[in-house]
Amino acid sequence: MDKTDMKRQTTKRGRNEKDSRILRELKANRRKPRQEELLTSLGNEKSDEQNSPAKQLRLSSENAGRQYTISIALPGSILDNAQSLELRTYLVGQIARAAVVFSIDEIVVFDESGMMTKDPNLTATSTKVQANIQMIHILQYLECPQYLRKALFPRHKNLQFAGLLNPLDSPHHMRRDSDCEFREGVVLDKPIQHGHGSYVDVGLTKEVQIDRKLVPGVRVTVQLQPLTKGSFGKMRQGIAVPCSMPSTKSGLYWGYRARLASSLGAVFSDSPYEGGYDLTIGTSERGKSVDNFVIPKFRHMLVVFGGLHGLEASLDADSELDAEDPSELFHHYLNTCPGQGSRTIRTEEAILITLSALRMKLASLTTVL
Repeated sequence: MDKTDMKRQTTKRGRNEKDSRILRELKANRRKPRQEELLTSLGNEKSDEQNSPAKQLRLSSENAGRQYTISIALPGSILDNAQSLELRTYLVGQIARAAVVFSIDEIVVFDESGMMTKDPNLTATSTKVQANIQMIHILQYLECPQYLRKALFPRHKNLQFAGLLNPLDSPHHMRRDSDCEFREGVVLDKPIQHGHGSYVDVGLTKEVQIDRKLVPGVRVTVQLQPLTKGSFGKMRQGIAVPCSMPSTKSGLYWGYRARLASSLGAVFSDSPYEGGYDLTIGTSERGKSVDNFVIPKFRHMLVVFGGLHGLEASLDADSELDAEDPSELFHHYLNTCPGQGSRTIRTEEAILITLSALRMKLASLTTVL
């Protein structure tokens, strides 16, 4: 190879390297604005998320706690439409899931036949009240954290298919390694020293000792004391607190309470809240449209659903209620699905529809509660 050929190859190689370098720079320059735009976009999204109403509401809820409750009531007789125990169980599971998804604090199951009021001696095995008892039983089982069920719920026919249901996965259904200030537990039957509190199983590797002595087998909400350097390897300490404290103090949704009412009237009269419900809503296709409904301020809201024959049947069966029309029992009587295409809406469907319709109205209201 002569000197001319070598010079040509060297020049060509240098040109190729220069072209490659220029190409890399062009690609880098094209990529840089995109990266900058992406970073700017991500930064804006992050900023928007931090300043969004949902984020601010969540932070406010976590700081101030939840200062209101939402209850729903429905007749247990809706289970009579299910042809088997398995289908009944699945129906209750749908209701429990809906309640947890929308952070319902209380589920009231009432007897729309009025037989529990007319005959207080009816047993749980009576076919007239069996559906009510079965619904309450399954609702309580599903709400209970999994690690407590064996201690609190012995084997029963009502729970035969409960293990097949989708888990609620509520915040108080803790994993063993979950880190939270509050936990649900059951008091253990273990000897304790004089002046010391009971031992409680809260789903951790070791039990916790609380500040007072309680009856063994009782479910209790425990506020765990913070871990310190000197507490490593020692018995974890806790304080027994009201089950409402995780919600009112930290804004955590802590499951629902299931209550059995002997009639439609007992739904109102047996309210666990001082002063009762200050906002009651009845649901019916004969009510006013929910689209124009403006929810007022409240502390304890109750939404009542009818069964197969509507709230009219429940009113007729309750001799203690002095009303001619169900709308007279409530502050508001709403149609939560105007223009429905089906002649009937099943109760489990009505719960989802109604709570969805009320959700945005609640979100705008809770910022000022």
